Amino acid sequence: MATLDVDFVRAQFPAFADPSLRGLAHFENAGGSFACGQVIDRLTRFYTSRKLQPYGDTAPSAAGGAEMDEARSRLAAMLNVGEDEIAFGPSTTQNTYVLANAFRQMMQPGDAVVVTNQDHEANSGPWRRLADEGFEVREWRMDAEGHLALPDLEALLDDRVRVVCFPHCSNLVAQINDVPAIVAKVHAAGALACVDGVSYAPHGLPDIGALGADIYLFSTYKTYGPHQGILCATRAVIDALPNQGHWFNAKYPGKRLTPAGPDHAQIAACAGIADYIDALYAHHFEAESQAGPVARAAQVHDLMRAREMALTGPVLECLSDLDVRVLGPIDPADRAPTIALHHARKGADLAADLAADGIMCGGGDFYAVRLLEAMGIDPAHGVLRVSFTHYTSEEEIDRLCAALQRVL
Repeated sequence: MATLDVDFVRAQFPAFADPSLRGLAHFENAGGSFACGQVIDRLTRFYTSRKLQPYGDTAPSAAGGAEMDEARSRLAAMLNVGEDEIAFGPSTTQNTYVLANAFRQMMQPGDAVVVTNQDHEANSGPWRRLADEGFEVREWRMDAEGHLALPDLEALLDDRVRVVCFPHCSNLVAQINDVPAIVAKVHAAGALACVDGVSYAPHGLPDIGALGADIYLFSTYKTYGPHQGILCATRAVIDALPNQGHWFNAKYPGKRLTPAGPDHAQIAACAGIADYIDALYAHHFEAESQAGPVARAAQVHDLMRAREMALTGPVLECLSDLDVRVLGPIDPADRAPTIALHHARKGADLAADLAADGIMCGGGDFYAVRLLEAMGIDPAHGVLRVSFTHYTSEEEIDRLCAALQRVL
């Protein structure tokens, strides 16, 4: 298997050459990644020479519309979904609110939804609010280690459940859940599966078609792009849900879950994410250049994951000798490279101390209040979170470990 060329990767990100960031190491990638140059170039071009109402008759207007369409078609191809099964919105939180509202309009008295306490609040709160409308909300609860067990889900499923909402990966426990196995249980009960992929997608775009999820959401500002949210839903789901957009757009599947006018420039810039993945593929797999978009994305996904697992091991090893509780699995293969630490000192105070060493990270509850409470951690005390990705260097990992040993 090819090994990720980290120098080539980092050359794709202007932030690593920015003098204002010299001496700083980015370890809050779970909150937002650096943007790749391909995205920045497309965004600059759109604002410079395409900033008109798109899809018009003049050349700049037509080009702007074509670039928006390109983002939709290329990302849909890599995600293994139809072009009319992808919707852009201002954030995953907003997309989830729109989605939950559509379900509210479709559901009948006595219907139920299932949520977890492993979620970021964005994929839990909007669904929990359905209880205010008289629907039943059931909670799939983690065990003491933060793991979601399938038998516990099965006990919650019956013919009243309409949708089960769960994370592909937690933003604190970081365990990668077995999405196909969960989806199979959900479908066997006659319900739909809604997956929050925000904390997973930055570590390699998922093959949503292969996962089998009815709905999958993630944020492009965490996958090296602009501040947008992507909502993928099957045509069957889109057609069944009440239209949330303008009434005259009801006949367009890609607009049914988009209430407001989209951000044209940022949608167009999202094609840069596909550019970046293709650039990584071409650099590492030139001999197999005929592979289709799903295969290209899958091989880049595996490159990223292998790199991240190799970086995660040393961090977990250095933490094993320190007086700190690491949330989630200790096997790098079972988790994303997002490591939350509970210590006698507040998470925010630890993050402030690490900043003195040029380590950019965060401390707090990270919108996972229910998760922390379930694990016996006071959300006001919070945790320290260090998160990295495939572009993180070994030197940065060494700096992180040295800094952690100093403050913990």
